[in-house]
Amino acid sequence: MADDLEETIDHVGTRFDLGEYEVAAYLAVLDQGELTASAIADRTDIPQPRVYDTVRSLADRGLVELRESRPMKIVAIDPEEALSPAAVALERLIGDLSDRYTAPARETEAVALVKSRSTIIRYLREVIESAEYELVISLTPTLLDRFDKELAAAIDAGVSVNLLITPASRAPTPHHYSYQAVATTVRTRRGITTPVLAVADGTYSLYATQDALRDDADRYGVIFHRSSLGFLVSGFFSTVLWSTADPVDIAGKRRPFPRRYASVRRAVKDMRTIEGPVYASVSGRRVTSGEPVGLTGAVAASTIEDTEAVASFTLETDEGAVQIGGLLAALEDVEAHKVVVDTSPIEDV
Repeated sequence: MADDLEETIDHVGTRFDLGEYEVAAYLAVLDQGELTASAIADRTDIPQPRVYDTVRSLADRGLVELRESRPMKIVAIDPEEALSPAAVALERLIGDLSDRYTAPARETEAVALVKSRSTIIRYLREVIESAEYELVISLTPTLLDRFDKELAAAIDAGVSVNLLITPASRAPTPHHYSYQAVATTVRTRRGITTPVLAVADGTYSLYATQDALRDDADRYGVIFHRSSLGFLVSGFFSTVLWSTADPVDIAGKRRPFPRRYASVRRAVKDMRTIEGPVYASVSGRRVTSGEPVGLTGAVAASTIEDTEAVASFTLETDEGAVQIGGLLAALEDVEAHKVVVDTSPIEDV
């Protein structure tokens, strides 16, 4: 039984574990029925030298047929015929695995290193869905299409979503894609060196190279489970990626008040767009003593550098004016871990 189960897992995995290039080539061939390698390169972003390896991988999986003509032709096989054996095996596999499943204890390491493309995708979805008030995320256009429903659900729930798309040359234009349904603000960035990453509420985060999503065995993804180390990923996103990307003009949905933030930088940027009085509550710790602190009051002033690398604000409290900074603040009085902003006075935290 164990040998049969291993054989079934191997069979199903071989059929369905496709990289980004393989998915793009397969869909292109399905759309046309028959293509040459050059035509696939023209219709996708697969580099010409990678096309032959990609289509041979599809042929090994029984998804296409290669006709050795001049030039070679890649012919689609009816998906019902190509995938029917795998579908039967998958259905049997689910039943067999369910019989052996034992629910694990929910003790998760703070940091995990993963190399499986499917695992990276699973964690990426989990990070998106876990965001309660703030999400920063860097995606390829293919991943944007894959997760548009999850992003739309976050926007509908009032989550602030900063979305970065890369490479810019492949990003859909606002005329062809409803960015306002999936993001609060959007930017695009050149090149394929930009990593895929996501940070939910400043803590739960994922970082992965784009190569790792193409099944490159030498690449990897890093997961920070509800860890304060997530601010490293968020800081990298803001100072290195977001600051070197080009804004996309969209009319994002207006978030309701009160608004919650894990980043002082994003809180200050929103404060400066509000007309009239602004109030805030802050949970964090005092910079000099490390003592936990909760403060509320009116925002008297705010500052942010042109690079957006440094931001702070002044809160008028019962103990007087208090300077609020972000994580690792040194010049301010308080390092903020969570900020709530409203247009009316906030009760004590």
